[in-house]
Amino acid sequence: MFQKKTRAGALAAVVATAALVLSGCAVDSGSDGGDSSGGDSANLAITFLPKNLGNPYFDTSSAGAKEAIGEFDGTFAEVGPAEATPDAQVSYINTLTQQGVGAIAVSANDPEAICDALNEARDAGIKVVTFDSDTNADCRDLFINQATAEGIAKVQVDLITEQIGDEGEIAILSASANATNQNAWIDLMKAELEANHPNVTLVDTVYGDDDDQTSFDKTAALLQTHPNLKGIISPTTVGIAAAARYLSTSEYKGKVALTGLGTPNQMREYVEDETVTAFALWNPADLGYLAAYASKALIEGEITGEEGDSFEAGKLGDYEVGADGVVLLGDPYVFDADNIGDFDF
Repeated sequence: MFQKKTRAGALAAVVATAALVLSGCAVDSGSDGGDSSGGDSANLAITFLPKNLGNPYFDTSSAGAKEAIGEFDGTFAEVGPAEATPDAQVSYINTLTQQGVGAIAVSANDPEAICDALNEARDAGIKVVTFDSDTNADCRDLFINQATAEGIAKVQVDLITEQIGDEGEIAILSASANATNQNAWIDLMKAELEANHPNVTLVDTVYGDDDDQTSFDKTAALLQTHPNLKGIISPTTVGIAAAARYLSTSEYKGKVALTGLGTPNQMREYVEDETVTAFALWNPADLGYLAAYASKALIEGEITGEEGDSFEAGKLGDYEVGADGVVLLGDPYVFDADNIGDFDF
C-alpha cells in the first residue's frame, strides 16, 4: 500500500472538508442515480452503498462523495439497508446492476456475502470500489483504505495503554461480528498488546452491531461482567459514542478509560466533560471524496486498478494504487481537548 504522493496542508484540508460537510450537503435518494445508461463510456452515475443508512459516519462520507461528484459533473446517489447485516446489501447491488450505473462504491458488511452480486455488476461493465470495509480482492476493482490496518490498531492501543498506565484489564466494543475492518484491527490490536504491553489484559470482545442502543447495553454489560475493567476500545463511531454516553452518567466516569474511533461532533461533549481523553479517526468526508474520484478514474479508463496506477483526486492531490488494488487515504488523526474545537464533522 502506498501513501498519497502529495500531502501538503493535510490538516487544513481536513478542516476545510469538515466545514463543507457541516454546511449541509444533503444526501440524495437512490433514485437520482438510476437513469443513466450503462452503455455510456463516461457514465459518471456513481452510487454509494454504505453499511447502513442513518449512520453519522456514512452521512459524512457521503457528503464528501457528493462534493467530489459535483466537481466533475457526475450523478451522485446513495442507497442502503437500515441495518448492517452481512447480506443486506445484495438486493441494492442487484438493482444498481439493472439500472446500469457507472460505478458502485460500497462499504462491505461482510467480505464474501456480496461478492457474487458485485461480480455480476462488474460483468455488466460497472466499476466497483470498496471503501472503509473491503470485500475479497477479487470482488472489486479498488479498495479505498482509510489508513493501514496496522496504523489504526496501533493508535488505539497506544491511546488506551497510555490512559490506563499500561496495566490492567481492557475490553473491546466492536461493530458486527462479521465486519471486515473491525476484525482485522482487533487481530492486530491483540498482537500489539501481546508484543508490547504484557501488563495489559484483553478480557472480552463484544459486538454492538453498529446500533446505538445495543452498543449502550453492551457497555453496561461489560462493566457489570468485569468489575476490574480499566479501559474500553471501541473501533466504531456508533459504539464509541454509545459507550461514552453510558459512561458519562455512570459511576465509572473518570475511572474507566474509553478510546477508539469517533467523529469530533459525536464525541465533543464527552471530551469536554472529561468522560473521554482522546480518540482517533481519519476524515470520513475525505474518504468518500477519494472513493468518488477513484470511481471516476476507473470509469474513464484513466486507471484499471493495477499496482502503480495513479490518478488525481481533486483537492486531495495525486494517489497511487498499491498492491491488491488498495489506495491509502492517509494516517489516523488523534482528537483531544486541545484540538477538537478545530473540527466540525
